[in-house]
Amino acid sequence: MLELLTTGLVSVWLEMAGVEPSAQEAIELLVGPPIPGLVFGKEGDAIAERRLQQYLQGLTAGGMSANAQGIWIQSDYQLLADNQGTIPRPAASITKVATSLASLLVWGIDHQFETRIKTAGSIANGVLQGDLIVEGSNDPFFVWEEAIALGNALNQLGIRRVTGNLIISGSFVMNFDGDRASSGRQLKQALDSSQWSREIEEYYWKMAPGTPKPQVAISGTVRLQSDPVKTAKLAIRHQSLPLVALLKQMNIYSNNQMAQMLADALGGAQKVRTLAARAAGVPLAEIQLINGSGLGQENQISPRAAVALFMAIDRYIQPHSLNLSDVFPVAGRDGGTMDYRNIPQGAIVKTGTLWDVSALAGVLPTKDKGQVWFAVINGGGDYVLTFREEQDRLLNQLLQDWQTSLLPPSALNRARRDRLKSLNIGDASRNELLWGG
Repeated sequence: MLELLTTGLVSVWLEMAGVEPSAQEAIELLVGPPIPGLVFGKEGDAIAERRLQQYLQGLTAGGMSANAQGIWIQSDYQLLADNQGTIPRPAASITKVATSLASLLVWGIDHQFETRIKTAGSIANGVLQGDLIVEGSNDPFFVWEEAIALGNALNQLGIRRVTGNLIISGSFVMNFDGDRASSGRQLKQALDSSQWSREIEEYYWKMAPGTPKPQVAISGTVRLQSDPVKTAKLAIRHQSLPLVALLKQMNIYSNNQMAQMLADALGGAQKVRTLAARAAGVPLAEIQLINGSGLGQENQISPRAAVALFMAIDRYIQPHSLNLSDVFPVAGRDGGTMDYRNIPQGAIVKTGTLWDVSALAGVLPTKDKGQVWFAVINGGGDYVLTFREEQDRLLNQLLQDWQTSLLPPSALNRARRDRLKSLNIGDASRNELLWGG
């Protein structure tokens, strides 16, 4: 009888999401790990319900409509409290959670984007008599430190001066600048330390002690080219940071350019939407996207879907000995968009902000309820600062009620994170030299 009842509960919920499982599949889902967005109990939780009502009353007292506030709070399997939780609404940078999930599904945690460096011409006495060619392939995090390391790699090949031009082809973006010509000019400057600005110097001093200063002076100009230069000689393969590290950087600082580059490389916002909704097990209607970053009111996600996206990422990365702190910032440790907030330490979250929207989603570690997943998407006026203050207060109240329980990484998790941390920004080991100078 219990098997029939629980199978029915799972089946009904999945059918609501547009999935038709067999009875056996439903049972396997029940006894397995938490399924993204899946809840069995809908009776709520007295503490969560009381805190939610206090939260809404505080907002309405300040002139904000309760109907404009979307909240979903659940444990691994039980819905604890919600308000307008299944209604999609402008979610700002919570959109990046969907982009993160789709990226992991398509490329995997260790994927690296490759930038190819080629030479066109002969090299003698440290001089490349010809052009230096850079072929990008969607690396969203090619920054000053990466360019400095690349310049040192060119020096190792014996190149210190280029008589020709710096040719940029493919999808090359530097320092999140979507203008390819501007990105090329920044790269040209970074390769020659005699042309460095104070900003570049500051980033250089953050690199490993003893890092050389590159000397690659390019006489020509930056030229853009659509197609690869087939006759050029491949000199260096530059690998980006692993995808999981890229996502962590993107989510700490809520970098819109990085998110959009990833979404474009995946095939666009609709591809991200479809992949994310399917993996999260929520109706497609609860995720509406026009881009991968969250810019614009048209990017709308329900609080339930936001929670389910987090749970899906957690489920995906666990077999790889990672946890959500490897993809999203941890309050009290990682800073970024959480600076000047009072988010409880140990919470793993993603923030989102538009002029009239403040969103916060993630997971709270508690002793009484285990992992508590939440999404709060506030809107309805220019109240962003108030929204943030009230979100932080709500989370702190819930942790006081349920007691905090920080999630220490296992030894296996720590070993993998240490490996990822060894791949520092500007790490020379990610430049593969294909011939010696």
